[in-house]
Amino acid sequence: MKEKIIAKATDLFLKLGFKSVTMDDIACEMCISKKTIYKYFCNKEILIAETTEIVHKAIHQSIDVIVAQKYNAIEENFKIRKMFKEMFNASESSPSYQLKKHYPEIYDKVMSREINECNAVFKQNIEQGINQGLYRKNVLVETYVGFYYNLIFSIHGNTSSEKELNELELQALEYHTRAMATPTGIIELEKQLENYHL
Repeated sequence: MKEKIIAKATDLFLKLGFKSVTMDDIACEMCISKKTIYKYFCNKEILIAETTEIVHKAIHQSIDVIVAQKYNAIEENFKIRKMFKEMFNASESSPSYQLKKHYPEIYDKVMSREINECNAVFKQNIEQGINQGLYRKNVLVETYVGFYYNLIFSIHGNTSSEKELNELELQALEYHTRAMATPTGIIELEKQLENYHL
């Protein structure tokens, strides 16, 4: 039952927002009593913390699947960007923005966890791109990783609309890639941008 509650809560939180969904809403959607939910979660904050943990794991499992496909570094980033867009497609407003605004302590925990994992993914991608001749050899890897995650997390924490978030993230990815790309990398970037909009 606990897993079913988390699954339903995750679905509702991502679609309708962490603030607007109540324990009553979740109980009603599941045709169970609110008391049943409180048996597993003594308050809404604990339920939100568990749902964000599930979303975090799902995101990084999806990223691992994409990385395992051995795309070139630029295509890999676009596949990850597309995965995010599809995963949060039903959301009207950005889940990250809602967390930051209404549940800042949970947001801070999520962000500290994300920074560590995203740093590893970004670093691996840049090193792969350099080896593939798509990114310049003189790119300062750690610096560019820092630039990119600061840009991405700033967009996430300050953009309320999921549609606007998707557009800004795509622009950030293009900006990040152009800053590092070799002439061969620019050709691959243009190809990926064209494919992304198809």
